[in-house]
Order: sequence, then structure tokens, then C-alpha cells
Amino acid sequence: MRTTPPGSAVGLVSVFALLSLVSAAVGLGWAGWAVGLTGAGALSTLLARGLRLSDRSTLGPAGQVTLVRAVLACTVAALAADAAGGLAHVPSPPLPGLRVLVALATLALLLDSLDGRIARRTGTVSAFGAQFDMEVDAFLILVLSLHVGHAMGWWVAGVGLGRYVLLAAQRLGPWLRRTLPASRWRKVVAAYQGIALTTATAQVLAPELAKDVLLAGMAALAASFGTEVWSLWRLRRTPAGDRVRSGIGMVIE
Repeated sequence: MRTTPPGSAVGLVSVFALLSLVSAAVGLGWAGWAVGLTGAGALSTLLARGLRLSDRSTLGPAGQVTLVRAVLACTVAALAADAAGGLAHVPSPPLPGLRVLVALATLALLLDSLDGRIARRTGTVSAFGAQFDMEVDAFLILVLSLHVGHAMGWWVAGVGLGRYVLLAAQRLGPWLRRTLPASRWRKVVAAYQGIALTTATAQVLAPELAKDVLLAGMAALAASFGTEVWSLWRLRRTPAGDRVRSGIGMVIE
């Protein structure tokens, strides 16, 4: 009989606790609660699947940091959903909920520099941990891009949707499922997206300048995806290594 790894329940409880704190502090409507709890349920389900397929019951130290980031991302999504109705025009001064959203997104971005470092120092690097980290990054960027896109134009959503378009394309082209060696360029581009979107959310730049910053990020992202797809195409006929199923929705080779 399959049992749910206890480590997966931590995310669900943590998101609920953080949503409760945010609701008490700045208020949270039904849309925020719905999105936050849906994110919490998805996090718990996917994490349980990943832990089970990796023969684990709990996360290591690096994975725990990534889980904190996932909890923060779910709460950012809740705040973004709650604010969606009021962002047709840029609010001034920023609403308390917007300040909390920016603070949580910034914390999640700062923690992104820790989990990989902790995994290497503790000797707990794994395909599952790397995939968990990547999916949390992608989700946070998607949430921020949709949030900013509501105010600045839906073209911004392309920044967050790019990752999921690539996932969909993998069903048509299996050669896209392979992974490339780690690239500092791709890491820098990914980090730039989070910083640019959070900056745009915080409204600390003039609208035109914020637009230019986001356009630069989109151009860099397109170049990053383009070079990655081209490299995978060139490798499509080479023998693949052993496959390790991560459990988050990807196959790492």
C-alpha cells in the first residue's frame, strides 16, 4: 500500500499558515485563498510523487530551502490573484498587500542562491533536488509575469510561459527532454527575469524604463531558449545516458 511521504505534508500546512498570517496582516479575499490553497495542494501532490519516486520520505537541507521558496511562491500567487482586480491602474501609494507581495518575492529570489550551494556543500546534489528547484523558479516567474502583465500588457506573460511552452513541446519532440550541462548564462538569464519582474511589481522604476527592462529580459530569455533548443537538436542523434525520473514532471538524462 502506498503511503504519502510525511515531508510532502509540510508544504501544505506551511502555505496555509503563511496565508493565515498574510490574511491577518493585510487581508486576503476569496480569490487569494483559492489560488493559494490550490497551489498548496499542487505542491503537496507533486512533492509527494517526487519523494516517492526518489525513495525518500523527507527533504534534505537544500530541499527544505527550496520548499520554503515554494511556500513563498504560493503565497505570492495568492496575493497576486487578490490584487488582480485592482491593478488595471497602477496604485499609488502601493497597497499593503503589494508591499508584502514584493517582500515575499524578494525573499524567494534571495533564497534561490542558497539551495544549490547547500546541496553541494552537504553532498546531497540530486536530479530530484535540481528539478524541484527549477520548477519553483519557473512557477514564481510565471506568477510575477502574469501579475505584471495585468498592468503593463499581457506580452509580459510570455516571460513566464516560455518554460511551459517548452514542456509542452517535449511531448512532440522527445529529443527536447534531454538536459544540457549547467550554464552560467542560463542561470544569469533566469535570475534576471525574477529581479526584473519583482522590480516592475514594486513600481520603483518609471513605466517606460520598467518596460525596457522587461523587454531586455524577454530578449535574453528568447536567446537562452533558442540556444538551448539548438544544442538539443544537434545532440538528438547521440546516445543518451541513463535516465532518472525526477517525479516533478521531467525526465533527467
